[in-house]
Amino acid sequence: MAWRRYCCGEVLPFLAMVIVEGVFVGLNTLFKTASLKGMSYYVFIVYSFATATLFLLPFAFFSHRGSGLPPLKISTFLKICLLGLFGFLAQIFGFKGIEYSSPTLASATSNLIPAFTFVLAIFFQGPVYIALFKPFAIVIAAVTGFIFLGERLYLGSVVGAVVISVGFYVVMWGKAKEEMGEEFGVMNSLESPSTLKAPLLGEER
Repeated sequence: MAWRRYCCGEVLPFLAMVIVEGVFVGLNTLFKTASLKGMSYYVFIVYSFATATLFLLPFAFFSHRGSGLPPLKISTFLKICLLGLFGFLAQIFGFKGIEYSSPTLASATSNLIPAFTFVLAIFFQGPVYIALFKPFAIVIAAVTGFIFLGERLYLGSVVGAVVISVGFYVVMWGKAKEEMGEEFGVMNSLESPSTLKAPLLGEER
């Protein structure tokens, strides 16, 4: 039972996030291959969005099969449109950058996402756990670029990717230790009044 809980709570989310990063890098590599053959990034985005719609649309009906689809409010529809616009702009700028560079460079710049996510998490409690897996994209992009695009692996690129990844995780580890220390200090401060009251009660007696 404990092993099953550990797998469901720790192993499966970890594997899922690694697979997600692999899919993102694979999409960038696929676009780079298509762009080298003359495909426009506008056409590639339309094809990718249409394919995603065909795959994801049935899940909306099967996931709410028993209770029915939730009501579509105006605010929800506007949020969906806003997310779609941001996603479209991100795809446009991202693929345009990959067209002039490489998927490895795109994965390296994606390490800025954890920093922005961490700042936003302070104000909005954002998904920091998801952003922690962005450094994995550098390794995956370097390997896929070497295999499918024939990119050369330079020692400086490998060392830089390792330094960025290790440095990021060290900073996050230190931040986690700091937060744990703050929580421990708060717990001690909450327990200290009871320990201070005991001698005073003994003196009164």
